[in-house]
Amino acid sequence: MLNRRTLRIKAMQAIYAYQQAKGSDYLLALDQISEDFAPDLNSMEVQDKKLLEGKKQIAQLLFKEWYETDQFETEETDKEIIDAVNRAIAYYKNLIKKDYKHYGNLMLNAVERIYDHYLGTLQILEVLMSLIEEEEEKKEKRFTAATGPDVKKFLNNRVVHRLLNNESYKQNIIRRNISWGSDISEIRSVYRNVLKQDEAFLSYLATPNPTPEEDAEIVKHIFKNIIFKEKNLQSLFEEQDLNWIENKTIVKSLVNKTIKTFGEETEEEPVLLDLSANWEDDKAFFEELYHQTLQDDEKYEAMIAASVKNWDVERVAILDKIILKMALCEMHIFRSIPVKVTINEYIEISKLYSTPKSKQFVNGVLDKMAQELTSKGDIRKSGRGLIDNK
Repeated sequence: MLNRRTLRIKAMQAIYAYQQAKGSDYLLALDQISEDFAPDLNSMEVQDKKLLEGKKQIAQLLFKEWYETDQFETEETDKEIIDAVNRAIAYYKNLIKKDYKHYGNLMLNAVERIYDHYLGTLQILEVLMSLIEEEEEKKEKRFTAATGPDVKKFLNNRVVHRLLNNESYKQNIIRRNISWGSDISEIRSVYRNVLKQDEAFLSYLATPNPTPEEDAEIVKHIFKNIIFKEKNLQSLFEEQDLNWIENKTIVKSLVNKTIKTFGEETEEEPVLLDLSANWEDDKAFFEELYHQTLQDDEKYEAMIAASVKNWDVERVAILDKIILKMALCEMHIFRSIPVKVTINEYIEISKLYSTPKSKQFVNGVLDKMAQELTSKGDIRKSGRGLIDNK
């Protein structure tokens, strides 16, 4: 199932994307200044290109000054230039405001799409059942005896029936509009060329009266050894989800636990799993981590700069800085998460996503900063199993 490390990674990726977008927005604002002072080719008056070029360069320098210091010199400056700079500032602020919201929404949608992929993967069973029924109808209309394995027995699989007739499954499929659409051809190909030649599947079909346990085992086998391994299906999954390599483990875990649940004989009707054990809490953590890290970016930038006095902060890898800022944010605002847990989580993330030396760097900086901030009372932890730092 989804865990908070995955959420931290998704938030990190969103923050990184936003930071890259800010760089592009900066260049777009400079381009707007260039357009403001571009010669008007439709004008009947002679254009002083040198004068326009000079104004453009001054305006761009002033915009760069504002970008770095949050202010720019206006004394003895041409009004046309000041107006152009102010327009560029407003344009830039509007762009980053949109990007801030865009990447926050994108981050959340990327996580919720994992759940759609979980539902879509379960729905493959529904597609397989339809393909078998379609094939059986064609057999009845044939004048010659059909060849190949008799797959009708799979239509009676108890686990598949229990899942496909389950209310929570049906409601989620409808509510989230899950459908294989034109991609059903890929499943058809896997059914014909892989499943119908699979030894375990053929052995199941040859069993006179499969037990509930055998019904569950063949469904597990189909997911584990065919759906999650067949190359063409994996390529299709990667097209549907750019982060499939990362998300595959989560989807597999959700599917495996679902099949286990629906394979157990119980009086109560089972329900599909949620994305995580407590998605509402995890979602709140996820969103706050993204928003608060970016809102306090300048504060954390200054803290990092002060902590690495013997190292030029500009030379710190971008991802390392994002990781450090997220860790500082988590230490400050999530009082129930132990500092050691936070440090360990971001060390692991740095090992997976940053440079070979990032692990030691992130570990050293966070350990030092955590001790300093805790001793000053800036980090206060409370909750079950924690000592409240009063």
